[in-house]
Amino acid sequence: MSELWIQPTGAALAADVHGVDLSQPVSDEVFARIADAWGKHLVLRFSGQKLDDRMLMTFSARFGELDRVPVAAASLDRADSDVIDEAREWVAVIASVKKDGKAVGSLGNYELVWHTDMSYNALPPRASLLYALEVPADGGNTGFLNMYAAYETLSPELKRAIEGKTCIHDSSRNSAGELRKGFQRTIDVRHTPGAVHPLVRLHPVTGRKALFLGRRPGAYIHGLEVEESEALLDAIWAHATQEKFAWYQKWRAGDLVMWDNRCVMHRRDAFDESLRRLMHRTQIVGENVLAG
Repeated sequence: MSELWIQPTGAALAADVHGVDLSQPVSDEVFARIADAWGKHLVLRFSGQKLDDRMLMTFSARFGELDRVPVAAASLDRADSDVIDEAREWVAVIASVKKDGKAVGSLGNYELVWHTDMSYNALPPRASLLYALEVPADGGNTGFLNMYAAYETLSPELKRAIEGKTCIHDSSRNSAGELRKGFQRTIDVRHTPGAVHPLVRLHPVTGRKALFLGRRPGAYIHGLEVEESEALLDAIWAHATQEKFAWYQKWRAGDLVMWDNRCVMHRRDAFDESLRRLMHRTQIVGENVLAG
């Protein structure tokens, strides 16, 4: 217990957790300190871990009920992945790796835009945990944004403009902008498919307000003319994605990074398609999205 210590990154969010081996049972006292650090820093990094899928699931489940693998990821030929059988329903593979010419995971090697995980669902996951098994020496970094700070520093005019407003979160495209199977291109954003959430979300644990933006493409603010919605969204996104709200993770094998999907957005840099990147991800079932 005395060895556990938290080292903030010094950026707008994120901290390193030192002195804990997640392959071993985590005591209630140690877990309480980890949970407290997560509430303060929004993103936690545990470096030098050696985890199998059972260990990853066991630690993840301390934060709540495990969420099932998204439909798109589950539709891959999972027989070619390295996830153990009993974890296939709960552990998603994020990878550029192929076996016999078939992708073993999703999202390849390309750039991913700023987004909130699965916010196109009525109950987006509360947290995501991403564990690095293989990573390239360069590229594929993941950026994170503090949506508390983004909301709190909005101009009074923008705060008034979004107060009580809701927004459509597009379910037709993934984080790389690719059209998902079974969907058609939406011409009019007023008819974008997906869940509708408040633009300002009240965090159910901390009680703080955060911007809840999802993804920029396909978004539409209810009750506004399309041009007015586009202009307001552009202004909010330009503010929220400033570097002063960001921290970037440069991956090493053995890194486990977890983030609060209720008040953090993230994105990924592209990397050379010839390089191997293999990650396993768990997610935690979310709650109703409360308006802030």
